[in-house]
Amino acid sequence: MSKLLKVGVISGGVSTERDVSLNTGREIVKNLNRGKYEVFDIVINSENEVFEKLKDLNLDFVYIALHGAFGEDGRIQAILESLGIAYGGPGVMSSSVCMDKELTKKIVATYGVRVAKGLSVRRGETADFKTISEKLGKRIIVKPNSGGSSIGVSFVESEEQLQEALKLVFTMDKEALVEEVLSGTEISVPVIDGKVYPTLKIEAVAGDYFDYKSKYSDGGAREFVFEFEKEIQQEIDKFAYDSYYAMKCEGFSRVDFMVVGDKPYFMEVNTLPGMTAASLLPKSTASKGYSYSETLDLLIEASLKVDRK
Repeated sequence: MSKLLKVGVISGGVSTERDVSLNTGREIVKNLNRGKYEVFDIVINSENEVFEKLKDLNLDFVYIALHGAFGEDGRIQAILESLGIAYGGPGVMSSSVCMDKELTKKIVATYGVRVAKGLSVRRGETADFKTISEKLGKRIIVKPNSGGSSIGVSFVESEEQLQEALKLVFTMDKEALVEEVLSGTEISVPVIDGKVYPTLKIEAVAGDYFDYKSKYSDGGAREFVFEFEKEIQQEIDKFAYDSYYAMKCEGFSRVDFMVVGDKPYFMEVNTLPGMTAASLLPKSTASKGYSYSETLDLLIEASLKVDRK
């Protein structure tokens, strides 16, 4: 009988997405194949706990089920590398840069990927709706530059709304990303081990767009594998791979787009995609015949191939 791989699943954390992380962690722990893995459920409540909780476990691999700050920003990845433990998803630098949505957009654009028009406003800077709307249109979207799960997102059509939106963002982030509102079809494309997986089309039911409620409530959105007309799909797949490559992602990631007419626009790279029952990546792999448990195997195997040196 072959030796079981010792896998720790880290969830919880300190970000605004803690509840999402706990749900992700529970699902992963429940579904990891006990014939392949000895599983350790590790819930953290502060950054200082990580070293103490990991140092004596002699883990072979850590599945990072954290989201947001101290999860997707490279810090937990750096700790795991210092301990010599393999982990899921992109490395320290890639994770850190992908957390910065504005910087990510600028990088992928240099690879020819189409992006929405936008600008950033940092805490302490002034911004007015008239000036911004002249660049981005009469309806804009304001969101945390480093946040996720659609927390802190506002649609803005006036000076008063802009100031309220910025005030909200600055309670959770030091920088706001302000963008033109693109009306179209939201899609998400997993890239695993450099291979592009089937596109998921997203139709919000519980809200006007794919917001927190739509993402994490039962029946909040319809998400299904969808293939566009050949030329559009080819560009989507190319943009997904080019974004993954541009950001130096490894192991796996998920790239989100908005398709307006026949043109996909890059939105963001998720270096640690959600893995709850309602999550997108497992629905894409399911269309290729992978069960949830087999998808976890796929992600772990892809990550173990990565040379972290």
